[in-house]
Amino acid sequence: MNSKSSLFGAILAIALLTFGATGRAAQKQADNGPTDPRTLVEMPSPMQAHMLGNMRDHLHVLDDVLAALANGHAEEAGKIAEQRLGMSSLDDHGSAHLAMFMPEGMQAIGTELHHAASRFAQAAANADVEHTFEAQQAVFAALQSITAQCNACHDGYRIR
Repeated sequence: MNSKSSLFGAILAIALLTFGATGRAAQKQADNGPTDPRTLVEMPSPMQAHMLGNMRDHLHVLDDVLAALANGHAEEAGKIAEQRLGMSSLDDHGSAHLAMFMPEGMQAIGTELHHAASRFAQAAANADVEHTFEAQQAVFAALQSITAQCNACHDGYRIR
């Protein structure tokens, strides 16, 4: 390896490290800094911890739902979604206590998330009975409706 290629390699390595660090810093600034366009929702620490815990549980629910679907158990996936994320789960989440700290738009997204989970449960139950391609498509469309609400909330709001 000649000195020109060694120099080029060193410059390239430095550039990659610099741009990588700059990119990570810019992303952190975009996610948390004053230029973050998402609406800041301030709430007391216990409520913030509660909400973050709920969101982590929502991810576990989605994981459990996907595992059930991957194993061919659509009805089980629907039951998991309804019990832990659907409209019948609202009391378990303490949503009434959290809602008082949320802007109206955030509340609407949360409500739609729970409705979407209940619609998913119904689509999953239908698919377990019908065994058609269309029924399977409806399951995945309904699942995507749930994650669309997650994305809408995370794209529009941040909490502190």
